[in-house]
Amino acid sequence: MNFSLWWMFTYYFRSVIKWFLRKTTGLCELQRICYGEVAGAPRIKKVESCLYMSKSHQIKQLIQHLNSISDSNGFFGPNYKNVLNGAVKVVLLVKEIDPKIHFQFVKSFEICVKQIWGYRQLIAEVERLRTTSYDSENLEHENKLNNLWMNLKPEEKLEGRITKQWQDIGFQGEDPKTDFRGMGLLGLENLLFFASVHRSAAQHVLSHSYHPKHGYCFAIVGINLTSLAWSLLKEGSAKTYVYNNCINIPSITLFHHFYSYLFYEFDRFWMECRPKNIMEFSNIKNKFENNIRSSLQDSNTDFRIGVTVNYV
Repeated sequence: MNFSLWWMFTYYFRSVIKWFLRKTTGLCELQRICYGEVAGAPRIKKVESCLYMSKSHQIKQLIQHLNSISDSNGFFGPNYKNVLNGAVKVVLLVKEIDPKIHFQFVKSFEICVKQIWGYRQLIAEVERLRTTSYDSENLEHENKLNNLWMNLKPEEKLEGRITKQWQDIGFQGEDPKTDFRGMGLLGLENLLFFASVHRSAAQHVLSHSYHPKHGYCFAIVGINLTSLAWSLLKEGSAKTYVYNNCINIPSITLFHHFYSYLFYEFDRFWMECRPKNIMEFSNIKNKFENNIRSSLQDSNTDFRIGVTVNYV
């Protein structure tokens, strides 16, 4: 059976199963998911899939509307409550669900809507940072760069704006701004968050970068991992992490935590691999990326930076 025939078979067979379950349980597919699936990624991913596979014209229009609002950074704007309530009402109407009887469904479904389109808005927010170039004439950008140094090297004073000291925290040359070209301001903000919020973990990782045999360029590797985190977010693989760790609204802070976990775990993986030199970076990074992608395929996966660290 070729792919097109198999797709048609499963598509229509799914409709028959849905109809049967609706008749026997009195619940639509969305209700069965919200009542039967574990909160977090297992539930939200299935709700998302169910909505996008809907044949309902009203729900298709709703999805287009929410996508447009999220892409323009307006989902969590001034009209957030109206947008959320409107989305829930459309689904209740189309699925003929009584909110007085199924009030728990309404609560669970609201959370799913917030996470699904909050994630989409997060992509737009992260992309704006990624496409914002580092500007040495911008005082805010310069302050963030200086704060990065102070968090990583608190006991060592920076001699000047352009200095070889930047190489001590893993930049390629005397002026760090040239290293941010690929990931823009996002690369700097990721590094700064890791260095300031997960300070002990960042110091632990930095100490490994000085290893006489297995050392690497801390900042450059960090910017490479920004690229990985961004790719995972944009393609949707990071939904597992976001949906399992977001209490209310997906935010840029949550993305920074995700990045911090990747940096900490990459360093651990790198040291375990015991590379002969930095030329093995691409190969090890690819293996690490495959491991992360594999873990994120399990909707129950939850990433957290270990509390205890052991220095090598």
